[in-house]
Amino acid sequence: MPPYDTDFLERWQHPQVRDLAWLLSAPDLLSLAWPGRPTLQSLGLGSRQALHGYLDRQAEAPAMLEAMTGEPGASRLGHYHERLWQYLLQTAPGTRLRVHNLAVTCGRRTRGELDLVYQQRLGDTTPVHLELAIKFYLGLPSGPGRPNAPTRWIGTNGVDSLALKQAHLERHQFPLAHSPDARDALATALGPSWQGRLQQRLAMPGVLFYPWEDPMPAPVQAHSDHYRGLWLHWAHWPAFAARLDDATRGSWLGKPHWLAPPARRHLLGLDELAACLAEHFAHSGAPRQLALYRPGKGWQRVFVVEDDWPRQIPLGPSG
Repeated sequence: MPPYDTDFLERWQHPQVRDLAWLLSAPDLLSLAWPGRPTLQSLGLGSRQALHGYLDRQAEAPAMLEAMTGEPGASRLGHYHERLWQYLLQTAPGTRLRVHNLAVTCGRRTRGELDLVYQQRLGDTTPVHLELAIKFYLGLPSGPGRPNAPTRWIGTNGVDSLALKQAHLERHQFPLAHSPDARDALATALGPSWQGRLQQRLAMPGVLFYPWEDPMPAPVQAHSDHYRGLWLHWAHWPAFAARLDDATRGSWLGKPHWLAPPARRHLLGLDELAACLAEHFAHSGAPRQLALYRPGKGWQRVFVVEDDWPRQIPLGPSG
């Protein structure tokens, strides 16, 4: 399934179902030592018929999905992403969700938690610890490290970075699952049938936004098929928009719905979108993520940021 497959997404109009469809097709951002997101085959959705049928059923009766994910806009992006995965692993034909947000404690101190533990319904039923993250990073053409260093990829708030997230996963989240405290928690949660074996996976979709008209390489260990977008300063928007086809339409995306683009019938023309951006940057200035639809070319993600962005750049991981 190609990135931003418009025909695939446009089949469903319900926003949470569209986000679920996006999640099922989105590649991971990174290729690390651990296997990536559960495959469609392992979810029991390996054929187009099975995948479409599953999503059609969610669209026909979305009450359970809505209840689990909450009201649109009421959740933080990371929490919303977690709940989508909880729902998916609980309802997909090939998997069974065993536990989510499993606290790992040492005495009265909480050391962390395991995001999800699930099992296959058929074949190898060894429990799988699935660590979750969803990230949208902007690349800096100049900054800390080499051009392909993960320290060059930062969040819009200037606090988070790809390097910090990767270090946290490698040094804390995945090793935590093998600690005695975690194994005690797993034994309690999974019951006497658990034989002590545990697989691990990482689901980390998102988008890496490359600077407009300032080429830079992908970060080290980026997944070859990761979703790509562009970012530019507000002052450069007129020049950027002038190069777009007149038929281009778009919308800005509000958290937590940064996953699937909105249905095409909800998009604005470029003039109306530019007016909304002008009003926004005249008063607020917070970075805005856009989804632009170009007839014949599909979707493009764009982040528009203040002209003085970034105001701060996070330090790389210590040690």
